[in-house]
Amino acid sequence: MKIKTKKNASVTKLAKKLLAIDDQLTGCMHCGLCQAVCPVYGVTLKETDVSRGKIVLLENLAYEILKDIDGLSERLDRCLLCGSCQTNCPSGVNTIEIFLHARRLITEYKGLNRIKKIVFRFILPHPKLMSFFVAVSGQVQRIFRRKANENMGTFEFPILRPFVGKRHFQPLETKSFSAKYGKINTSTGKSGIKVAFFPGCVPDKLFVRVSQAAMKIFDKHGVGVFMPDNLVCCGIPNLVSGDYVSFKRLVKKNLDLFKETEFDYLVSPCATCVSSIKENWFRFKNDFTADEQMLIEKIHYRIMDITEFLVDVLNVDFKVSESKINMRRVTYHDSCHLKKTLGVFTQPRKILKNLSGLEFAEMPEADRCCGSGGSFTLTQHKLANKIGQRKRNNIVSVNPDIVATACPACMLQLMDMLSQNGDNVEVKHVVELYAENMAD
Repeated sequence: MKIKTKKNASVTKLAKKLLAIDDQLTGCMHCGLCQAVCPVYGVTLKETDVSRGKIVLLENLAYEILKDIDGLSERLDRCLLCGSCQTNCPSGVNTIEIFLHARRLITEYKGLNRIKKIVFRFILPHPKLMSFFVAVSGQVQRIFRRKANENMGTFEFPILRPFVGKRHFQPLETKSFSAKYGKINTSTGKSGIKVAFFPGCVPDKLFVRVSQAAMKIFDKHGVGVFMPDNLVCCGIPNLVSGDYVSFKRLVKKNLDLFKETEFDYLVSPCATCVSSIKENWFRFKNDFTADEQMLIEKIHYRIMDITEFLVDVLNVDFKVSESKINMRRVTYHDSCHLKKTLGVFTQPRKILKNLSGLEFAEMPEADRCCGSGGSFTLTQHKLANKIGQRKRNNIVSVNPDIVATACPACMLQLMDMLSQNGDNVEVKHVVELYAENMAD
């Protein structure tokens, strides 16, 4: 009986905390326009999977009408946080902020599961430990991997099926980008610009070639580069899982490193990192010290996606080929974080349309979510696959040789879906294609 009383008191406390965002919750008119753009609802057709339905559940909990906290938590997890509903909401409801806040409160109430606690609090804050795992995994992968798609060079790892399903991956790197390069601090060249470079976890640990392409581009255009040693994750996996404690810890670690050197822009090839640093660090800046707040504000106005930096800052003069011989067809997938959160979508297209040897073809629903959502592909694998299948169909409908994007997480999902379908389409980051086409 005593345990039950404590639990009820905890629910009441949780409900009172949710009332802090009551104004945001009541801003929803329940019009249902979010149904048309929600990728999860597009698969399940369940009201509780669309933003309107989730907001109703949160309202019920705020007034203690709802007692099924576990059920609410499960529904909140069935959200990609892609921002499609927020972008199309006629009332301007900030659904992402609502769901982040709600996940944080529910995690405080329920606690983290053991695996997430280990990853978020003991592995992500220690980049050298992460690099060690990458090195070991890269060496032993041959024992466990099995060829999946010969044309795309992808593999499946049967031993990981309980965690990732039958996903197809590219071979793991044996050394991360940061382990290869260490601390970088190059002088400013002809551009007169110095950037702080934030590769992000996936371009650092998996798609090392993307980070290397970025370095080649900076060198070509005389851009000075500062990359501190021991950068850690931007914190987005922690935040979307409701673990605000470890999110704040990661932000603080990165802020300490960025204090070392002055820079004009903070640039990343990871759309998710750019979105998280620009929006989420700034969203929670009041929880940091005065000095940290000043640096967060500075970064907020200086962080850019690398395609945005190339087009809007460097004003790159692309060499357009007149020849139509041996042209390769390329299409482009809009990352949700890049287009819907940051409003960057013309810049990557301008690059692709002006690269020699490439013919650009716009796919249908280019800005519809691919189903990645970071850890969503792990926790909601079947849903992610169904959403990803629609994206795959749109890609192959324009018969491309290459599908490009500016988000490494999307690259993982696109590669997986195309490989599972037996397609022969290369998945490339936009900066890879530009680096390959740069005139010497």
